[in-house]
Amino acid sequence: MNELIDLRRQLLSGHLTQDQVREVKRHITVRLDWGNEHLGLDLVPRKDFEVVDSDQISVSDLYKMHLSSRQSVQQSTSQVDTMRPRHGETCRMPVPHHFFLSLKSFTYNTIGEDTDVFFSLYDMREGKQISERFLVRLNKNGGPRNPEKIERMCALFTDLSSKDMKRDLYIVAHVIRIGRMLLNDSKKGPAHLHYRRPYGCAVLSILDVLQSLTELKEEKDFVLKVYTCNNESEWSQIHENIIRKSSAKYSAPSASHGLIISLQLLRGDMEQIRRENPMIFNRGLAITRKLGFPDVIMPGDIRNDLYLTLEKGDFERGGKSVQKNIEVTMYVLYADGEILKDCISLGSGEPNRSSYHSFVLYHSNSPRWGEIIKLPIPIDRFRGSHLRFEFRHCSTKDKGEKKLFGFAFSPLMRDDGTTLSDDIHELYVYKCDENSTFNNHALYLGLPCCKEDYNGCPNIPSSLIFQRSTKESFFISTQLSSTKLTQNVDLLALLKWKAFPDRIMDILGRLRHVSGEEIVKFLQDILDTLFVILDDNTEKYGLLVFQSLVFIINLLRDIKYFHFRPVMDTYIQKHFAGALAYKELIRCLKWYMDCSAELIRQDHIQEAMRALEYLFKFIVQSRILYSRATCGMEEEQFRSSIQELFQSIRFVLSLDSRNSETLLFTQAALLNSFPTIFDELLQMFTVQEVAEFVRGTLGSMPSTVHIGQSMDVVKLQSIARTVDSRLFSFSESRRILLPVVLHHIHLHLRQQKELLICSGILGSIFSIVKTSSLEADVMEEVEMMVESLLDVLLQTLLTIMSKSHAQEAVRGQRCPQCTAEITGEYVSCLLSLLRQMCDTHYQHLLDNFQSKDELKEFLLKIFCVFRNLMKMSVFPRDWMVMRLLTSNIIVTTVQYLSSALHKNFTETDFDFKVWNSYFSLAVLFINQPSLQLEIITSAKRKKILDKYGDMRVMMAYELFSMWQNLGEHKIHFIPGMIGPFLGVTLVPQPEVRNIMIPIFHDMMDWEQRKNGNFKQVEAELIDKLDSMVSEGKGDESYRELFGLLLLEKVEQETWRETGISFVTSVTRLMERLLDYRDCMKGEETENKKIGCTVNLMNFYKSEINKEEMYIRYIHKLCDMHLQAENYTEAAFTLLLYCELLQWEERPLREFLHYPAQTEWQRKEGLCRKIIHYFNKGKSWEFGIPLCRELACQYESLYDYQSLSWIRKMEASYYDNIMEQQRLEPEFFRVGFYGRKFPFFLRNKEYVCRGHDYERLEAFQQRMLSEFPQAVAMQHPNHPDDAILQCDAQYLQIYAVTPIPDYVDVLQMDRVPDRVKSFYRVNNVRKFRYDRPFHKGPKDKENEFKSLWIERTTLTLTHSLPGISRWFEVERRELVEVSPLENAIQVVENKNQELRALISQYQHKQVHGNINLLSMCLNGVIDAAVNGGIARYQEAFFDKDYITKHPGDAEKITQLKELMQEQVHVLGVGLAVHEKFVHPEMRPLHKKLIDQFQMMRASLYHEFPGLDKLSPACSGSSTPRGNVLASHSPMSPESIKMTHRHSPMNLMGTGRHSSSSLSSHASSEAGNVVMLGDSSMGEAPEDLYHHMQLAYPNPRYQGSVTNVSVLSSSQASPSSSSLSSTHSAPSQMITSAPSSARGSPSLPDKYRHAREMMLLLPAHRDRPSSAMYPAAILENGQLPNFQRALFQQVVGSCKPCSDPNLSVAEKAVPAAPSSWSLDSGAQEAQPFLSAHMGRILPPPVPPRSLLHGHYSLHFDAFHHPLGDTPPALPARTLRKSPLHPIPASPTSPQSGLDGSNSTLSGSASSGVSSLSESNFGHSSEVPPRTDTMDSMPSQAWNADEDLEPPYLPVHYSLSESAVLDSIKAQPCRSHSAPGCVIPQDPMDPPALPPKPYHSRLPALEHEEGVLLRDDADRPRGLHRKASLPPGSAKEEQARLAWEHGRGEQ
Repeated sequence: MNELIDLRRQLLSGHLTQDQVREVKRHITVRLDWGNEHLGLDLVPRKDFEVVDSDQISVSDLYKMHLSSRQSVQQSTSQVDTMRPRHGETCRMPVPHHFFLSLKSFTYNTIGEDTDVFFSLYDMREGKQISERFLVRLNKNGGPRNPEKIERMCALFTDLSSKDMKRDLYIVAHVIRIGRMLLNDSKKGPAHLHYRRPYGCAVLSILDVLQSLTELKEEKDFVLKVYTCNNESEWSQIHENIIRKSSAKYSAPSASHGLIISLQLLRGDMEQIRRENPMIFNRGLAITRKLGFPDVIMPGDIRNDLYLTLEKGDFERGGKSVQKNIEVTMYVLYADGEILKDCISLGSGEPNRSSYHSFVLYHSNSPRWGEIIKLPIPIDRFRGSHLRFEFRHCSTKDKGEKKLFGFAFSPLMRDDGTTLSDDIHELYVYKCDENSTFNNHALYLGLPCCKEDYNGCPNIPSSLIFQRSTKESFFISTQLSSTKLTQNVDLLALLKWKAFPDRIMDILGRLRHVSGEEIVKFLQDILDTLFVILDDNTEKYGLLVFQSLVFIINLLRDIKYFHFRPVMDTYIQKHFAGALAYKELIRCLKWYMDCSAELIRQDHIQEAMRALEYLFKFIVQSRILYSRATCGMEEEQFRSSIQELFQSIRFVLSLDSRNSETLLFTQAALLNSFPTIFDELLQMFTVQEVAEFVRGTLGSMPSTVHIGQSMDVVKLQSIARTVDSRLFSFSESRRILLPVVLHHIHLHLRQQKELLICSGILGSIFSIVKTSSLEADVMEEVEMMVESLLDVLLQTLLTIMSKSHAQEAVRGQRCPQCTAEITGEYVSCLLSLLRQMCDTHYQHLLDNFQSKDELKEFLLKIFCVFRNLMKMSVFPRDWMVMRLLTSNIIVTTVQYLSSALHKNFTETDFDFKVWNSYFSLAVLFINQPSLQLEIITSAKRKKILDKYGDMRVMMAYELFSMWQNLGEHKIHFIPGMIGPFLGVTLVPQPEVRNIMIPIFHDMMDWEQRKNGNFKQVEAELIDKLDSMVSEGKGDESYRELFGLLLLEKVEQETWRETGISFVTSVTRLMERLLDYRDCMKGEETENKKIGCTVNLMNFYKSEINKEEMYIRYIHKLCDMHLQAENYTEAAFTLLLYCELLQWEERPLREFLHYPAQTEWQRKEGLCRKIIHYFNKGKSWEFGIPLCRELACQYESLYDYQSLSWIRKMEASYYDNIMEQQRLEPEFFRVGFYGRKFPFFLRNKEYVCRGHDYERLEAFQQRMLSEFPQAVAMQHPNHPDDAILQCDAQYLQIYAVTPIPDYVDVLQMDRVPDRVKSFYRVNNVRKFRYDRPFHKGPKDKENEFKSLWIERTTLTLTHSLPGISRWFEVERRELVEVSPLENAIQVVENKNQELRALISQYQHKQVHGNINLLSMCLNGVIDAAVNGGIARYQEAFFDKDYITKHPGDAEKITQLKELMQEQVHVLGVGLAVHEKFVHPEMRPLHKKLIDQFQMMRASLYHEFPGLDKLSPACSGSSTPRGNVLASHSPMSPESIKMTHRHSPMNLMGTGRHSSSSLSSHASSEAGNVVMLGDSSMGEAPEDLYHHMQLAYPNPRYQGSVTNVSVLSSSQASPSSSSLSSTHSAPSQMITSAPSSARGSPSLPDKYRHAREMMLLLPAHRDRPSSAMYPAAILENGQLPNFQRALFQQVVGSCKPCSDPNLSVAEKAVPAAPSSWSLDSGAQEAQPFLSAHMGRILPPPVPPRSLLHGHYSLHFDAFHHPLGDTPPALPARTLRKSPLHPIPASPTSPQSGLDGSNSTLSGSASSGVSSLSESNFGHSSEVPPRTDTMDSMPSQAWNADEDLEPPYLPVHYSLSESAVLDSIKAQPCRSHSAPGCVIPQDPMDPPALPPKPYHSRLPALEHEEGVLLRDDADRPRGLHRKASLPPGSAKEEQARLAWEHGRGEQ
């Protein structure tokens, strides 16, 4: 921008020359266009850098201007003129290159003497210097000898051609020192004598640095290292040796010795360089020229330089013992013996001198100098001057005199007037001495100077003063660069022809052998001589002079001499005097033409043809001179001779050249030159006469296009140059020439040949016609062009456009150009023609069609071209001017043609094809991007509207009018035009919409009339609406307008009901589509997009039943799920499509990405894909039924290979279920309230399945980020109408607990916990959340008496998981839970948690940290002593309470039993603790024992005999059987303190939302009132105080979280808190235990509620980052053991988890952003539930039991009748159905999932004790890496691994009861399978039903049938229980079953 401002300032200053102004403007426009392009703005068309008005120029010119601007931006170097090159512009000037060199310094110059540094350019390949030398003279300090030269030691090496830049060039620097003979020897020579002595040389390769110089465009520094020559005799080759790296011949005096130079590469002529780089020329720049002439010799470039090279000499020793030190001195002397001053230049940069002294080579009689000296001798002193060379020996003795011993000389010009030839010359050396005098130069000038001279004068007297030394010789070479002197004898002979009259013929013949440089130097003299010779004897010399003239004219066509053409023009105009020459020139030219038919060799004829332009210039000028001299005599003869000449020209062109290549070249040469003579002829003839000449000539060319491509090109180029000529600009000539030009173009277009040239010709014609459109003749010319061109132009465009798709090359593209450019050229031509047409032209055009078929063909063509114009975007997006003009021309043309269409093709002659083409064109036109004015700036919109109006509205009116004209034929366009018209109505222009929407009513009406309904309109409208809205068309206002206009029309119809229904349906669809589009295109989250897609999919399926659209959205939804990595949901989504297909062989067409295939194949592929997605989502239970379905198909087809594969797949899924870890997700209820939410969310509530590790805070944060405008509601109450109807967004979020559907599976003892874990959180449709409140008066001392729970159950529209991660709530139910029921749940939950944890620690193989157990036991026992269950005793065992609540007797009994059970469980826990406790923790253990005794004592009165039951003090059996066998979830505080994957957390499976008790920092009890129910009037502090009393815990004093001992660990709703660190939800106080989640109302068939609770799902793990708070005693200090405990827990809590998890995954509860949940299995939803079957994940497959099973149990369990339990051998156990007790999470066999289930209440088995050996793990079992395995229900032994004094605990209340129950069963053999499951009286689920065939009601029936079938079918034996892979699982299943039987 600063650059543009600066350039503008320069323009406004007015100080620039015209050239500079043009250059600045060019630069500004290029920059502006570049900026516009990069900013996405429109390209501005300019001509001569000024903005053009599109109305004032033709479309062709406008197109070329756009193209020119685009290319100039791309090249950004010089303006590219894409107009056709005018005459004389065919040759581009070669751009000269120049090197700027500046010497910065000579570093570390240690010479200590003055130096001369010579720089030159050296061509290594040629082995010669190509430039003059640049001389820098330095003093001994390395600075310039002349102080004025500081910072000014620079040169410009000029005139290097592109060819030179490719040579192997080097910059060579020779360093010559000036001082003593030997540098280091002061004795050699006196100090006062200085010699020029060679010192060193440096080189730099140009090729190596050229790239960097080209890119840099500024000076760059280089260091040239200076090397010295090892042997002075090789000095002349030192630079070559350095370049060749002949290192033996040179050496470096110093590592840092070098020249620092800077280089810069410049391009352009010298004027341009001076203009662009003025600073360089201000530094005393030395211009250093090339030795020869540059590529282009400019007229006026006067130069007269002789370059002399001192090559070598051979001299005699002269009787001396050592060789001489020879110095050569040279002078330039004039004829009179005067020494010419300043005629010797050692190098540029220093002034010239009068003498030259060579450098001295030490002790060398054969010196080689190789030094170039420039001799700039004035031209007038050249003749007669000579050079004298004097040779001296430089003595190194004390005197140091220089002794002259010889000389040589050479004249500069020979006797014949030629200068010294460019060659090596050997000069004779003449002896002389110091006494010899050269005063009389005539004494030696008479002597021969060289061998050639000696041959010329053999009679030389021997008595002369100077004697030649025959043994000595001296060599020089010369090179002349002169524009005034010639070395050519022939040229001199021609100029002096009168001296040799008899040799004229020979001299003229030899002229063509003279070099071009010599001819152009003497151009005027040569031409004068030729015409004088012609006048002297026309007959004799005419033809030779003509040939010489032709030769010179053609010479000037050479690019090197191109710039001498103006010299020729000036000569013709001002100096030419041959008044009679025209007659001979015409005669010779005509004779050449006439000979062309016979001659075989036609080179001279072709040369004459090429010289036609200047020959005619000479002819015309000669005639003018003659006419002027004779007052116009012989005019008729001249005219007739010209006419005859043209007849000869026509004759040449009419010859058939197909068989003669030479004739072809002659014709081509003639055609090329022909247009150049028009201007000359116009000087002598009228425009009409010249036009007639030209028409006759062009007409004589063969009109057929068979003469060959090259000739075609030449012919068209000739026509093109004719059209571009001045002649064609006259309307009189156009009338004559246009028909023949159009004729030739028409022929070529028909043949599709030379399209590019033809388009250029047409463009020029249209440009001329447009500029002269005011003249009356233009109408006639346009008429001519319409008749000749319109049809063929259309045909050509159609062909080109079809080819452009295939990217075919088009003939006539001499340079490879893209088809797009040709298309653009022809489009601009067509538009130019249409724009020139007026009403008359259109009328004539339409009237001229012979038949309707012709008219139809024309209309189809033009409509098709227009359509392609809009579809193909011929013009780039930023060519807005061009595109608008195109649209304007199209709409104008269509208005003219539509009347013809209506008139000719409506009634009886209705033609669907033409009408359809018209409608398609109109639709495309209105939808053009360039016409959508809404998306452009207001200023630009106003400008367009002012100039063209809204062309969409114009076309819409035209379209509507034509539709109305159709009448009954409208039915032909239903439904075909519905989609296109719909697209038009979606254009955001109200007027267009108002015009077009009523057409749909018209269509409905016509279809209703014809078919009695409008199903087609309906179907098509819905289809097209979907695709168009998703493309971004349409808006809310369109939806309203559409409904309004159509309803208004439909209201008046007889079919109004169906019409209104349809319109309403479409508007509702639009509402959903707009929602969908807004979600998709915005930065919306996946969540919103998926919800929107599901909503739309529902609509297509249920409301308008469009199966294809439904399937499309199934795949869109599936893709979204895959992108979000929701693989289970993706599988369920795809399943919707799969279920629409049948296992049939019906062929299906290609659809979406599916190929054409049979229905069976597609369904198979879908099934495989769905199975794959279920596998990726770890929902194997859902994949198994599909595996079975596929297996069934493969089996029926006997495709055993696929069957094997699918069976293996199914088996691997079973393995995965049992072995792989799966996380249980959280569920959250979200309410969307307020009218600002999208339609599909507005005022609805949903339950969402959370991501892995996602807690409530993270979920809330995610929802708020998805709806940034939303406000989070701070209470869980249902919102009122004010919120529902307000224009805002409110979110209400809290966690909910799933209520599983598959209660039966969860109640089975024998089902592994991993299986139960899946059913707890999958296929869930009901959820609940609890809110605590006080009913009635609150007891201040014990508030538990009045603490009720309000339980809300939510039922969803579909089960989770399904096709979405969230579903809408369909129904809400509210129940209240009494305080007693709540107490039962709390105590039972705690018991379950304890059992699970103790079991986990008891069976550890590697004994690790037991801090979790310590803390859990401490929490329960301490709470029991200081309140805990005592509070329940006070509340519910009180006589008053029992009296007031007689109905609660059974529940009170149940609570008592649970309390007893807790005592026993704690006893076993202490026994385990005793075993593993660390010595430092013994004090804690002691304290626990003491408190346990107190606890037992406190319960003693309530339960007599309790003291006998503690395992800590008694070995007798427990009253409640094996109550510890089932694993219960742990309490919230345990979880809160446990690492996500720690053993305790793995066992404890409580669900905690962020608002539940796991919120470890929720110590601000005051929040509870705000969050709780408004009926809770009491201060929260009291509530929490009482809760703490229930289970007081010294470790958590001051923390509300210890209340969770009595609270449920289920998820609780809380919309009140976004951060758990600052608020505690109301429901944290107490809520139902998670074990009760499965069923709020307990069935009667179970003996009591406790057993039912044990059947329900257990808590699940929750990620938590909380640390374990340390216990603080009264003095505020931690006891030692607790400090150690705290350190161990906090410091070294190692997660026992999947080893593949990273540390971060183990430690941090992540809330992933994607909606994937790998662990969750999910279910297909909305339509899966309503219209299809249901996937029922299989429970553990039931097997019929074999006989002999129970006998094994009897054998195993009759021992406990005695006091000491016998030890069973390990092998017996492995074979038995008993399951080993699971070990710790770190043991190889342990299976601890994060979602362990509880056992059934009937799990009290008769096992009284099992010795330690019973559970020794077999070495056969391979170690397991996944320690998160499920832990199934199992027998649990208090005695395992325990040592005395603790004795085994016996749990059975009555051993005999156990034996009785065992004996009642039939005996089974030991070979019973390990995973056998007995038939339960309740009929649990057997094999899963056939997938998807029915829903739940049908399932029960089918299960019964399947079960019976299964029971009757004999089973194969399973693998032995002792097999390593399955032993653990089989034992688990058997033991689980055993407990179930024992209880019964």
